[in-house]
Amino acid sequence: MVFWSNRRGARQELPRLRPRVAPTEVAKVDFTELVPDPVPFLGQAAYIQLEFFESLSKAVIGATSMHSKERLSAAAGIALRKHHELIAELRRLGVEPDEVMAPFAPATDRLGQATAGADQYELMLGIHVTSGMLDDYFARLAEGLPADLRTRVRSILAAGGIGEVLDAELRAAIESQPGLADRLALWGRSIVGDTLLIARSALRGSEPAERAGDRVEPVFTELIAEHTRRMDALGLTA
Repeated sequence: MVFWSNRRGARQELPRLRPRVAPTEVAKVDFTELVPDPVPFLGQAAYIQLEFFESLSKAVIGATSMHSKERLSAAAGIALRKHHELIAELRRLGVEPDEVMAPFAPATDRLGQATAGADQYELMLGIHVTSGMLDDYFARLAEGLPADLRTRVRSILAAGGIGEVLDAELRAAIESQPGLADRLALWGRSIVGDTLLIARSALRGSEPAERAGDRVEPVFTELIAEHTRRMDALGLTA
């Protein structure tokens, strides 16, 4: 088993939502005035996918069976493909992807470090939480992009497979290890704040953060509700 040394630091407390409630209609949010210009949007989205690939690669190294290594490497390949497809969109716009992604690297790297956890299981749950929430969020935020680009970006982000692999790996571990569920439930709750900070940072910078955050709050509420459903599916309390 591989362990990483980074431990949990102090985390932002978020408003508690009632778990396991019936889904409600989310207020329609106009992203036209909130989404950043296409170039920084794509740069941030592309680097986030690269972070998912790197984290999944660590999970491959930490896997204890060939079957798990195979499944996790396939999931890493999905994240890498999304990354390459997003940087292809940047090149289509005539910009250099490395230069566009660079400003987003420090905060995204910190997210990867903050959600890596203490062992293989916390690492996998961290990826499950962050990839699920941020893929959903950036797909929603893409509604404010020009029509053709919006369609392509939403198609890229909709590619599934990562969540299914992580769900299967975590479910098997939870079933075979008494006490793991309680620890992972706490870990899953603790990293939502870090993930939402990255989501908020993607909003257009010309509007005060508080006002932009208030306007998109229904989307954050739905992201947390989807997170709760993912945790419930694993038998964890969000």
